[in-house]
Amino acid sequence: MDLPDGEPDCGPWRAVAVTELYAALGHPRVLAVDGRSGSGKSTLVDRLVATVPGAAVVHTDDVAWHHDFFDWAGLLLDGVLWPWRAGRDVAYRPPAWDARGRPGAITVPSGAPLLVVEGVGAGRRAFAPYLDALVWVQTDRAVATRRGLERDGGDVAFWDEWEARERPFLAADRPWDRAALVVNGQDVRNELVEVGRGVPGLPAELRRLER
Repeated sequence: MDLPDGEPDCGPWRAVAVTELYAALGHPRVLAVDGRSGSGKSTLVDRLVATVPGAAVVHTDDVAWHHDFFDWAGLLLDGVLWPWRAGRDVAYRPPAWDARGRPGAITVPSGAPLLVVEGVGAGRRAFAPYLDALVWVQTDRAVATRRGLERDGGDVAFWDEWEARERPFLAADRPWDRAALVVNGQDVRNELVEVGRGVPGLPAELRRLER
């Protein structure tokens, strides 16, 4: 893979069933799924939460909507992670939602067995005390760029602006170094996913997946 900014290739890869991932991660209550834009995070999360009845997903793009590309950590902490960890139902409207009249709210029931925070920056260092596990989704840069441009309607100027912010942010934070598991995002549409190495000292179930 072509991986920028010091991100290591986390292969070799081993195919495992998506249904194994939640148990192998130790049944976390809060799971971050991070990766570069276009890496395949959302597709992986959709498949993962389908195996955990009642799981809730918070997309960082909703928290960051019309706020800032990456300077939104305080919003997620104050509006979602702190109250939910305290046992409260979450119905959070970030400030830009009120300012721009966006309907609805980011909701997480207090009784959800799993909260997945998905998006670039979901596994940032500032969230470490509030996360039970972090999965990094690794994808070749050209593949991620193609996917991102297709998703954004071919808006090259926006992609270039995004990447100019994303790359130094991730290079400084290095969330892949804290990942319990790295998933190959090249193709996460099938019943199997490819997993690579994560951080040292993994639980036995994760070491088994990595063999």
